[in-house]
Amino acid sequence: MFNSLFPTAASTYAGDVDALYFFLIAVTAFFTILIAALVAFFAVRYRRRHADEVGAGITGSHSLELLWTVIPLGITMVMFFWGASVYFQIYRVPRGAMEIYITGKQWMWKAQHPDGRREINELHVPVGRPVKLILGSEDVIHSFFVPAFRAKMDVVPGRITNLWFESTKAGRYHLFCAEYCGLNHSRMIGSIVVMEPADFQAWLAGGTGAEASPAAAGEKLFTDLACHTCHRDDSLARGPQLRSLFGRTVKFQDGSTAVADENYIRESILNPQAKVVAGFQPLMPTFQGIASEEQILQLIAYIRSLAGAEATEATAR
Repeated sequence: MFNSLFPTAASTYAGDVDALYFFLIAVTAFFTILIAALVAFFAVRYRRRHADEVGAGITGSHSLELLWTVIPLGITMVMFFWGASVYFQIYRVPRGAMEIYITGKQWMWKAQHPDGRREINELHVPVGRPVKLILGSEDVIHSFFVPAFRAKMDVVPGRITNLWFESTKAGRYHLFCAEYCGLNHSRMIGSIVVMEPADFQAWLAGGTGAEASPAAAGEKLFTDLACHTCHRDDSLARGPQLRSLFGRTVKFQDGSTAVADENYIRESILNPQAKVVAGFQPLMPTFQGIASEEQILQLIAYIRSLAGAEATEATAR
């Protein structure tokens, strides 16, 4: 019955999300019916039968109060630990996940694969392989939602968010924007095309071959914006060197520290005075309005590529 009411479950964690959801519905329905039935029963059983009738005093029961305290507490603890388990399953990206950059924009989803191939409102992925999406927005709040995967993540201006899934069935699945993002919000739809690994490789090979990977495009942009004149490896550097930066803990002039992840790098590009690295002067200009959100993702991809794979995966977790 439920299979006809819900979309196909096509990711590794979709079944766990559904099981938790049905448990919450069952508990809610059980207590709703129980309370309604008890209210009706007591209203009839203890109704006032005569105008001069006076009810008996209620003395209370410690056993009954203990019972209706312990049982709900136990049920809510089950909900908490079950929900926490599903949460960590959804938000902890497995090692070796294929990374795809996604940019939300009124009214489209733009995707760029590791080899540079681009798509709009369509995303091809292989079945049976974890896929990590690195999400950014060019304008307003969007929400990347694939009902068949039970996967949903807000795409917020000024932040980089991540979402991962591993599809279990080949096919074409709906992609929606689940956040009202403007007048034509309903047009911001697309498809996730899940392919067998061999078919996916053939699809990748069918690209034009002229598209640079996000990291390569970021490296070119890094040079075009003259970032390399300050972020250099010799004694003339006026900014911290970026090699092996990603995933490392950075110390700032005020003594605070932060891990160099996607959001730290994004903030350093658009608001470089917010966190000035210890030992350097606040000389870097902002690139707000100069680099688009898509270009910022490319710069992040380039800086990530300068770090080892181990540091990159550690930050992803």
